[in-house]
Amino acid sequence: MLPTTSTQNSCTLSSRDAARHTAGAKRYKYLRRLLHFHQMDFEFALWQMFYLFTSPQRVYRNFHYRKQTKDQWARDDPAFLVLLSIWLCVSTVGFGLVLDMGLLETLKLLLWVIFVDCIGVVSSVIFMLITNQYLLKHPSRNFDVEWGYAFDVHLNAFYPLLVILHFLQLLFINHIVVINSDWFLGYFVGNTLWLVAIGYYLYITFLGYNALPFLTNTVVLLYPFALLGLVYILSVSLGWNFTQGLCWFYKYRVQ
Repeated sequence: MLPTTSTQNSCTLSSRDAARHTAGAKRYKYLRRLLHFHQMDFEFALWQMFYLFTSPQRVYRNFHYRKQTKDQWARDDPAFLVLLSIWLCVSTVGFGLVLDMGLLETLKLLLWVIFVDCIGVVSSVIFMLITNQYLLKHPSRNFDVEWGYAFDVHLNAFYPLLVILHFLQLLFINHIVVINSDWFLGYFVGNTLWLVAIGYYLYITFLGYNALPFLTNTVVLLYPFALLGLVYILSVSLGWNFTQGLCWFYKYRVQ
């Protein structure tokens, strides 16, 4: 009877462990920690933000470590999301000031950027579906890309894009080189910033999915670089000004 009892206890523990690691349980734990700032590791989140610019591979090596220690790929600490939201608010207020928006217009722009530009639900779902449908090494096995990890990859890739287009670009819209204009140097510098920002997004996204050992042929995620380079050459040749279009779009959204 003793071995039977031991087996029953181990089965009970294993079932509890499985329940603890379900997607719903992880999501609940993550959202609950949003209400407890003292439990967040902001210093580590700042470390990740720094290395997303200098060595993004180191950030994803930490994701490997989390999988080994906590049995999950996605973040369990919302500190990165909180800091990213603060960056987004500050940069959006800066955009409102540069574009001479009023308080109400700036607030509308902030809500638009937070709930449309930053959330990245569509982007996360698209990459999750593509990788799970076409890039799994062994589709029959119980391995797939969770939406939480796909969302983390989006946040990692979105942060450099945000800094370049919502912060660095502000220095050039009405100062140094006026990129919100129709002259060549303006849209050349502006479109080059867009090239670098979107290139960062694609590259860090590729690194995120390439870090998963159960995916294969992730190099296909770099193929959009060819289209990006073509659009950049056409934009400079034809005088398309992406920054000017962004400013017009933001003003249109708040009116």
